[in-house]
Amino acid sequence: MDDEALQELHERRAAALRLGGDAAVAAWHAQGRLTARERIDAFADRDSFQELGRIAGAGRYDAQGRYQGFTPSNSVMGRAAVDGRPLMVVADDFTIRGGSSEAAVAEKWIYAERMALDFRMPLVRFVDSAGGSVKLLAKAGRTKLPGYPLWPSTALMGAVPVASVAFGACAGLGAIRAVAAHFSVMVRDQAQVFAAGPPVVKQGLGVDVDKEALGGTELCTRLSGAILNAAADERDALAQVRRFLSYLPSHAWEAPARASVDDDPQRRDEALNHAIPANRRRIYAARPIAVSIADRDSLFELAPDFGASLRTFLARLDGHAVGLMLNDPAVAGGALTRAAAQKMERFVDLCDSFHLPVVHLVDQPGVMIGPDAERAGTLLAAARAGAAIEQASVPWVSVVLRRAYGVGGSMLGPWSGPTGTALNHRFAWPSARWGSIPIEGGVAAAHRREIEAAADPQARRLELEAYYEQLGSPFRSAEAFGVVDIIEPAETRALLCRWVRDAVRLTQLQPAPKRRTQR
Repeated sequence: MDDEALQELHERRAAALRLGGDAAVAAWHAQGRLTARERIDAFADRDSFQELGRIAGAGRYDAQGRYQGFTPSNSVMGRAAVDGRPLMVVADDFTIRGGSSEAAVAEKWIYAERMALDFRMPLVRFVDSAGGSVKLLAKAGRTKLPGYPLWPSTALMGAVPVASVAFGACAGLGAIRAVAAHFSVMVRDQAQVFAAGPPVVKQGLGVDVDKEALGGTELCTRLSGAILNAAADERDALAQVRRFLSYLPSHAWEAPARASVDDDPQRRDEALNHAIPANRRRIYAARPIAVSIADRDSLFELAPDFGASLRTFLARLDGHAVGLMLNDPAVAGGALTRAAAQKMERFVDLCDSFHLPVVHLVDQPGVMIGPDAERAGTLLAAARAGAAIEQASVPWVSVVLRRAYGVGGSMLGPWSGPTGTALNHRFAWPSARWGSIPIEGGVAAAHRREIEAAADPQARRLELEAYYEQLGSPFRSAEAFGVVDIIEPAETRALLCRWVRDAVRLTQLQPAPKRRTQR
């Protein structure tokens, strides 16, 4: 082989390792940030990264066409492993042209996504992209119709787990790559995600806004839900992605692996017997209930700040991965808000795509009411969430802790399922109550005239509520087998650990069918 060609190869490889050069890397480190290569090294198993497309980029040549130098593309891509499992990873390099998507060799992204799809491996994106730049018009001498082949991303979402980390300001295509994932996380006070940055917004809309207000953590994780989780720093973000992947199979044709467990599946927690206040108007701490029931230290919450009247967790029962939903009465009374419904739809699709049995701990007063809820389109969001549940094919069990009222309360789990039948696997605590409308509001509406005409309206209302409260006892429903059983709260973990052993045997190892509600 020509020694000169080998020398050129080594020089190109060395240039790729230098990223944007010593000065650019030093400036990047001065901001307390890891480079694209350092992020991959911190994320993947040691020595597992096999880079692909290392020498993609722009070469420099003299007038005679002889090689003079090389600038690598501003993305690093290849095959790696996490906990011994293979995956694809793509990391934007901000030290070269601000990670601009149009300055990159986009074929590398597309190749990574296609390889993840064809080889059935998870895909992880480290996004740090400034988006497009008009300077490229001068360089190319022409423009082009915008386009990025999204079909690999669309197909990926039903086939393999996709995770993304927003490390910096992600605009345009970079923003889409950050949000188009099953799990997304952004670094607090460092990352922003938006369709276009402040200069474009000011020029186009006349609105002067900074990056944090436009697409910072508060907006993305609490208000819009575009990004699921926030991270304290870059290493925390990487650790969250690793943990997320630990609950999922590598692809939709296999089951999630069972983890080793040192927690007794028969463990009882007597505190659960007193977790629900006797006064139904009182709130209580919901998360400790999930902590008590799941395997010790196994809860991983998704989107904790968005639609927080519904808590969604990846968890384990006797070592088996499950999806766990829990209403939180401390937020909007636990009602199904627009945000909570959107969150539920997305979570159910995740569980159904990757064979995670669903545990639903229910304290649902119903769909959120009022002018603000109506303007927000809450009913439409609730209908979509209900459709996602009804189309789910994974095993599902519900335990009603306190309330299950109205349309929101009816969404305990699939009633017919995709095959036309669904087992009514529903249990309840003695504190549970259900119906078409809560007793308090129902009495005020149905007996309004009688209450107003009474000598003591408040006393008459309380008398009527007490009467209906007796009729609403869950034991009366159990007499007619309206629920499978009323259980002692302390025995909930043991019941669910027995259930999950049966549930995992029913796993259908194939991709879930396309959903009519799919975004």
